[in-house]
Amino acid sequence: MGLASVAALAVAATVCLSGCANLGYYWQSVTGHLKVMNAAKPVGDWLADEGTPERIRQKLALSQRIRDYAVRELHLPDNPSYRRYADLHRTAAVWNVVAAPIYSLELKTWCFPVTGCVGYRGYYDEAAARAEAEIQRRLGYEANVYPVPAYSTLGLMNWAGGDPLLNTFIHYPEGELARLLFHELAHQVVYAKNDTMFNESFATAVERLGGARWLATEASEQARADYAAFDDRRRAFRALSRATRDRLKLVYETPGTSDEQKEAGKRAAMEQFRADYAKLRSGWTGDPALWRGYDRWVERANNAFFGTQAAYDELVPGFEALFHEAGGDWKRFYDAARALAALPKPERHKKLKETPGA
Repeated sequence: MGLASVAALAVAATVCLSGCANLGYYWQSVTGHLKVMNAAKPVGDWLADEGTPERIRQKLALSQRIRDYAVRELHLPDNPSYRRYADLHRTAAVWNVVAAPIYSLELKTWCFPVTGCVGYRGYYDEAAARAEAEIQRRLGYEANVYPVPAYSTLGLMNWAGGDPLLNTFIHYPEGELARLLFHELAHQVVYAKNDTMFNESFATAVERLGGARWLATEASEQARADYAAFDDRRRAFRALSRATRDRLKLVYETPGTSDEQKEAGKRAAMEQFRADYAKLRSGWTGDPALWRGYDRWVERANNAFFGTQAAYDELVPGFEALFHEAGGDWKRFYDAARALAALPKPERHKKLKETPGA
C-alpha cells in the first residue's frame, strides 16, 4: 500500500466521521485524486525519456523555469508541487458544479472537511457532474457545469509528491501557463476557510501581478504579443460580465421589487448581455476556436455563471491595491493577506473594497 493509498483511507475515515451520507461523493473525490497522483512522474523522467514528444518536452522545460521563477521572484512555496507531470487522457482535471437561486447571484455552498464551505462541488467524471447539476435544477436552483484544468490541494499533499502538472493545461500559451501556476501556488500561501471569493480573488491577483512580471522580464516578444491578444479578449469579456452582474444585482436587490418585476428585469439584462457579446465578438480577429469557450459561456449563462465570475474577480482590485500599498514586496503582501484572512469574513471583504486604489 503506497503513501497515496494511506492518505485516501485517512481522508475517507475523516469524511465518514463528518457524515457518511456523502460517502459516495467523497469516495469519488479520494479515488479520483489518487488516480491523478498515481499517473504523475517526475518532470526529469519525462525529459530523459526519448519517447516523450518534443512538444511536451519543451512545455515541461518551460514549466520548470516558471516554477523556479515563482520561488525566486514571487516568493511562492518551494515544494514538490508542479515538479511532476501526468497525462490524464481527458480535457479537464475535474468538472465543477455551481448553483444559485433564480433571483440571486449568491452561490450555493457545500461544506467539506479541511477546506470548509465552498461555492462549488467538483467531480472527476463529467457525467456525474451533469447529473448533480440536474439535481440542483430540480431543487429550484440555476446550475452550471464547467471544466477545471487544475486544482489545488492547498499544499496538504506535498508529502506525497504535490499537485502535478497536467495535460489539461500544459499546452497553454506561455503567459497563461505562468499565470495558472502562480494562481494554484498562491492557494498554498493564503487560504481563508469558508470564503471562496476571498481565496479565488487573492490567487487571481497573484496570477495577474506575477504573470505580468514574467511576461515583462522572461518571455519573448512573440510570447508577449500572443498573450496580449489572448488577454485583451479575456479582459473585455470580464468587463462585460461585470456590467451584467451589476445590472442583475440591482434587479434582485432593489427593495420592494416583485418576482414578476425581477423576472422581467432579469430577462432584459440577459438579452442585453448576449447582444453586447455579439457586438464584442464581431470585432475579434484570428482563429474562432480561440473564443468558442466564451460562446459556450454566453449560451449557458445564468445566475450561477455570474456568481462564479464574481468569486474570481470581485476582490481582485483590493488585493492589487494591497500589493502596491506593500511597495510591491511579495512577502509583505502575503503577510497583509494573511492578516485579512484572520478577520471575520464581512470585515475582510469590507477592508478590501475600501483599500485606497481598489
